[in-house]
Amino acid sequence: MTYPYENLNNFTLRDLLNRSIELYAETDVLSKLSETPMTYKEFGQKVQEMTKLLQKNGISHGDKVLLLSQNMPNWAIAYFSVTYIGAVIVPVLPDFHPSEVLHILRHSEAKAAFVSRKHLSTLEESSNTDLEFAIELDSLKIIDESIHKSHLSELAKKTKEMAQKFSNTSPKVPKEDDLAAIIYTSGTTGHSKGVMLSHKNIVTNALSTYSILEITKDDVFLSILPLAHTYECTVGLIVPILHGSSVVYIDKTPTPSVLLKAFELVKPTMILSVPLIIEKIYKNKILPKFTSSFIMRNLYKNSFIRKKLNKIAGKKLLETFGGRLKFFGIGGAALSPFVEKFLLEAEFPYTVGYGLTETAPLLAGTNINLTPKFKSTGPAFYGVELKIKDPDPITKEGEIIAKSPSLMLGYYKDKEQTEEVIRDGWLHTGDLGFIDEDGYLFIRGRSKNVIIGADGKNIYPEQLESIINQNEAVLDSLVLEQNSKLVARIHLDYELLDERFNASKTSDLKVKDEITNLLEELRLDVNNQVASSSKMIKFIEQIEPFVKTPTKKIKRYIYVE
Repeated sequence: MTYPYENLNNFTLRDLLNRSIELYAETDVLSKLSETPMTYKEFGQKVQEMTKLLQKNGISHGDKVLLLSQNMPNWAIAYFSVTYIGAVIVPVLPDFHPSEVLHILRHSEAKAAFVSRKHLSTLEESSNTDLEFAIELDSLKIIDESIHKSHLSELAKKTKEMAQKFSNTSPKVPKEDDLAAIIYTSGTTGHSKGVMLSHKNIVTNALSTYSILEITKDDVFLSILPLAHTYECTVGLIVPILHGSSVVYIDKTPTPSVLLKAFELVKPTMILSVPLIIEKIYKNKILPKFTSSFIMRNLYKNSFIRKKLNKIAGKKLLETFGGRLKFFGIGGAALSPFVEKFLLEAEFPYTVGYGLTETAPLLAGTNINLTPKFKSTGPAFYGVELKIKDPDPITKEGEIIAKSPSLMLGYYKDKEQTEEVIRDGWLHTGDLGFIDEDGYLFIRGRSKNVIIGADGKNIYPEQLESIINQNEAVLDSLVLEQNSKLVARIHLDYELLDERFNASKTSDLKVKDEITNLLEELRLDVNNQVASSSKMIKFIEQIEPFVKTPTKKIKRYIYVE
């Protein structure tokens, strides 16, 4: 494969970083919100300092190093320092349960760890591991036993011994096909697998973005997704560094109020998001203005008027994002069709992408200069081949399989699972869909989630859920099969319902009856919009929020009886 980037002779993270430092030395690169950013030159110096500290304490080519932290500029320093010397970074999502973090620590055989102050307590319980020392990410200093009277104090003593032993070690330059990262997925099936990505996997995936988007050193990325997720790491960190762009991190949970302030201060040109964020903005901020009165509701049903109103709302939405936004990338989960219809009619600069952790992650996406096809994730990325395995002769639907320079090396310590998903060089994604005459990919759902209807046809629960979720009173839904019948669990917007039912002045029994009636009305309304084989017999109230993955997909296996 050839890419339009000069002076990049090797597809390694080390070579990519060195090139950017040389080209963009005095350009801003990373910062927290409202803080002075570091330049590429300063970033490079910090990486060099950290590589020396790592090798001085015994970390060398092939060693695993855990990275557990919320987003911050030092996260990138840790990531590039480890991979620069050919060691292997093991990023962990900060919302993983401590027991899962310790499992990853043991399974990966990590010799060292970067950990933020916020997550120190997790590592303090890390006995019976290969961990030899830990570095506090906030200060980039080795954790001292005089501060932490715990298991980490023993690690600090080992560190001093290791420092003397490896003081003169020089770093081994990594090669393209060397292992760079192990990403432990937290999928909807409940099994955490370590995806092994090489330098070439990650770098070529970042390089391929040129085919859908022009990025320059004047672009500003606002990072709102966890860096330990491959989507944000590749597209939200590696890609901007490749192009000399800057990235700003939010030091708080990205609530609507926090995001609005960040949009105003940063005025970003690029944002990566999961569907949930834009869906909440639409349902909570935009849709209520169009449904607040009987007259507006009826006007909004008129196609011509709706398009005009959506276009006006789109301009205001761009102003809310700071006024400079030119790319809003949506990935990680399916986007609700009713929200996408608004984005299309609002002429909002969005692109829906498709990929997996196993492909580092991007496989498909629409060029930002082209109008997206409704419900499509776009054509294959540069260098990627997509096929439909055993397509249905009528619907043309089947399992999506892919070939890519970014296809993982395999699952860490799991040859059986690797051979199950990679066959003859093709990744079997487990996703079902079809490719149209223009090469655009349309995803129907996960093969493991498909329900076979009484008429023998496939029922895709994700599509039914997207219809249910259109209702403003619904936050989430989950369609399941029980006793050969379809039911749906519904998590409602209780704040909205409290206001609607005047809950503070109404008896609990009355409110409960209102919710029961609402669910039945909603069921009947949805059933009127679906095929007879997809009609549901019952809507069940889901009082607690659904347990989700980091990309906000519901962990279905928890709710299957």
